[in-house]
Amino acid sequence: MADEDKSKKGGDGDKKPPGNFQFQTSTWLVWILIIGSIIALVAVNQKYRTPTNPITSDEFFQKFDTGLIAHATIEYNPQSGYPNVTFNDISGTYYKADKDGVIIKDKGAAVEVPFSVSQVLLTQTIVDKMLATHKFNAVQQSTLLFNLLTTFAPFLLMGVLIWFFFIRQIKMAGKGALSFGKSKARMLAKERNKTTFKDVAGIEEAIEEVSELVEFLKDPKKFQRLGGRIPKGVLMVGSPGTGKTLLAKAIAGEADASFFSISGSDFVEMFVGVGASRVRDMFDQARKNVPCLIFIDEIDAVGRSRGVGLGGGNDEREQTLNALLVEMDGFDTQEGIIIIAATNRADVLDPALLRPGRFDRRITVNLPDVRGREAILKVHARNVKLDPAVDLSVTARGTPGYSGAELANLLNEAALLAARTGKKFVGQAELEEARDKVRWGRERRSLAMTDENKKLTAWHEAGHALVNVLLEHTHPLHKVTIIPRGPSLGSTMSLPKEDILNYRKKELLATITMTMAGRIAEEIASGDISTGAGGDIQQATGMARAMVCQYGMSEKLGMVQYVEDDEFFLGRDMMRRKTYSESIAQEIDAEVHAIIDGCYNHAREIIFANRDKLEMIANALLEYETLDGTQVQDIVHLGKFTPPTPTPKVDPPSGAPAVTSLPEVPPKPTPPKLPGLGTPAPAAA
Repeated sequence: MADEDKSKKGGDGDKKPPGNFQFQTSTWLVWILIIGSIIALVAVNQKYRTPTNPITSDEFFQKFDTGLIAHATIEYNPQSGYPNVTFNDISGTYYKADKDGVIIKDKGAAVEVPFSVSQVLLTQTIVDKMLATHKFNAVQQSTLLFNLLTTFAPFLLMGVLIWFFFIRQIKMAGKGALSFGKSKARMLAKERNKTTFKDVAGIEEAIEEVSELVEFLKDPKKFQRLGGRIPKGVLMVGSPGTGKTLLAKAIAGEADASFFSISGSDFVEMFVGVGASRVRDMFDQARKNVPCLIFIDEIDAVGRSRGVGLGGGNDEREQTLNALLVEMDGFDTQEGIIIIAATNRADVLDPALLRPGRFDRRITVNLPDVRGREAILKVHARNVKLDPAVDLSVTARGTPGYSGAELANLLNEAALLAARTGKKFVGQAELEEARDKVRWGRERRSLAMTDENKKLTAWHEAGHALVNVLLEHTHPLHKVTIIPRGPSLGSTMSLPKEDILNYRKKELLATITMTMAGRIAEEIASGDISTGAGGDIQQATGMARAMVCQYGMSEKLGMVQYVEDDEFFLGRDMMRRKTYSESIAQEIDAEVHAIIDGCYNHAREIIFANRDKLEMIANALLEYETLDGTQVQDIVHLGKFTPPTPTPKVDPPSGAPAVTSLPEVPPKPTPPKLPGLGTPAPAAA
């Protein structure tokens, strides 16, 4: 668990200010040892340092013979030399003399010069002669301390270095061999968590579900009085980016309780038993900090079904899951411990983990509707300088199927775009461009395209746009462009009037027909076909096969689902198997082929009946690059085209309506006032 102060009081007075370190006794002893060793080494160095003004042995004996030695000290070394012969150090002073040997005097006193000589070979006779002059005195060196230091100092220094750089670092980091079994859950301090339910929008039903947890942690007797108990575990299931982790942080911010957060992958290690030990340690730490919440993000990393796939029954992940199941059964909710888990793959979780008594409640966090998207945009727009004329409801209607994370990214991209163009506020044009960038990718104006490629792309997208407008059951056309975005060379963008909850058969057939129109228009323009329709063919084939195999929209095959078993979790079975015979597979292929051929022929009839309008749309795209949905409708229904005018806020050079001056923000006409917008269905070239 986290290393923060986990006292139950948790008051501000019990907390130590940041930067204060609490040393243990062993730490003080090590520092005392280090300082003492330094002092001893300095003392020895002072004693055994090399003296100044050294002289040779010959010079020393010459001065001794001439009587110039004033006084000196013979330092005996008992561990050097041979019997009756020793090597000694002599230091002292001698009288300074001129070339004739006359002693030099200064103010009536002889001038003495310090000297030292090392390792002088002395016999006992010479020593007796020196001592007889009464100018020498003999001392014996104390080598015990020096010997001890030279013998044990290297080992002591090595031990201190090993402790300081390895053991101490492992203990502090908590990531070494000594802490493998410790939980990696992080404790979130209440004063650091500023997220509340006010910061979460678009998932009101999920907020109502989890608000009971907050009320229970604040007043558990309210529920216990009537014999009720709070769920032991809450499993949040939803698509990526819908706000599961944000909702967990909001619960922690609202509840006056400790909050531990950990990822499912933090339990998994290469060493068997480590994950199970971390699970036990996490619950031990939680019991010391009740009431508390434990949030496990991406629990599918550790909670996958046991006994499936390549792994056996004794691998590390399954032992970790077993420990988690035991701990969830081994504690009582009256202790005040609540587990919250999040995943977007609930189908792969072990059934024992999902049963009542462990995860009693499952909360589905869905994608927000139009009102939820508007509320999410308002939450994330608090720190964004929006133009007063911006209407977030328009952006909400134009972003069906967007998750909360995508909406936050949309506002951030709009702010970056406005900053790059030197604007002081984020306007509606930046929001529109950011939406297109998040959904379809950024414009690639730097891509070098030949005139022939531009012509093919223009006719291809014109075919999509023409059929989209003429068909009854297609979504309203939003925009058509030949500016490359993402992997496509051009895009035809349509937005539904409202959120799509299900698809009708006529809508699917109309979408396939519109998808086939690009290849037909391209063939008319060039007399040949290209690989540009590869994405269209893939999209149409997948949609037609789903109509036959999943949705029961084939009159010949009826309302039977023909889906392979590996549609959910490949780990359950290593072999792919079909639940239908080969003859049924042939009939499925025939039905898919018939649907696509019928839509293709329908699109071909529409295009050949309106070839003049197709050519007008293609020529307008070649000239202006991007057309709005209303402009295409004018061409199709009225037979006229109104050239777009530059948007004043973009400030492009006047007199050049056919060229976009800014790479990120192409000039656009005033957006049409549609009654509603919905899921985009692009048909890329």
